[in-house]
Amino acid sequence: MDDFKSFNDMNAFDHIGVVGAGAWGTALAMVAKRAGAEVTLWAREQAVMDDITMHRENKIFLPGHTIDPEIGVVADYAALSAAAAIFLVVPAQHMRAVVTGLAAHIQPDIPLLLCTKGIEQGSNALMSEVVAAILPKQPVAVLSGPTFAAEIAAGQPAAAMIAGMDPVVTRRFADSLADGRFRPYIGGDVRGAQIGGAVKNVLAIGSGIVMGRNLGENAQAAFLTRGLAEMIRFGVAHGGQAATFNGLAGLGDLCLTCSSAQSRNTALGLALGHGQDIQAFREKGGTLAEGMWTAAAVVDMAHQAGVSMPICRAINAILNDGADIDQAIEVLLARPLTDES
Repeated sequence: MDDFKSFNDMNAFDHIGVVGAGAWGTALAMVAKRAGAEVTLWAREQAVMDDITMHRENKIFLPGHTIDPEIGVVADYAALSAAAAIFLVVPAQHMRAVVTGLAAHIQPDIPLLLCTKGIEQGSNALMSEVVAAILPKQPVAVLSGPTFAAEIAAGQPAAAMIAGMDPVVTRRFADSLADGRFRPYIGGDVRGAQIGGAVKNVLAIGSGIVMGRNLGENAQAAFLTRGLAEMIRFGVAHGGQAATFNGLAGLGDLCLTCSSAQSRNTALGLALGHGQDIQAFREKGGTLAEGMWTAAAVVDMAHQAGVSMPICRAINAILNDGADIDQAIEVLLARPLTDES
């Protein structure tokens, strides 16, 4: 372990700012600290700041995990100005506003790691496109893959993909997170890594519906396989590489997220499958998931590109058009028979 750490220290960023103190942002701050960096965590909610400052625990978003006392917690973007690199870990629909606020406080050459999975409503922009519109000179990489925050915080083994256009920056991000238990792989398919994570969120809601309706293991396997086919078609049509979707940022993330109610997207689908509506889900403490907003963007982008995505279209109809779940399933099963390829 000592040899591993010393190797990383030669390449890693020495001070990392993490913007977003939800479960995933908090877990990444913990990983970066374990990997040897000085870490400053920016939180929007005062209650989160108070919990971490006084109790060294994010009781709202990541309960049960002790946060290193050397991880600083701030509410002012200016406190991130000394960071050598920034992790952006905020919800996709808030990314533009957060980056706009951050822009005045960081240098134009500070690398950014985008750790959010989603597509912006209205613009249909990927997160890298949102950031480039505000900070066009910033080196950008993307983190994606099968990662539940609680397991990462606990130091359980995991792997993820970091994709970036600049291989040196991408490798430095990987070295900044490699702590001996968290293993980042690197690549150059920035668009594919983002598309995999975004489409996966939509499919996870559908997977939850399949489980909630007790449609069986056969249906679940068929759903995942055909969902992956839709992801690949969509991703390649929008500039991703097919191989990316068979790796951690595609198949790996899809398998993890669609198999567990730890995923907010799958939990929402389970509630819908059990007959709850979205309002009832929220009243029982459920958190609305990113796929809720991404679904409409994916369907719109697929329509514009002429890509067939019947599963995602059905999920979007359930979420946003009031479609009946059982009727949506019947429509999918009644589609004309086709060649799998």
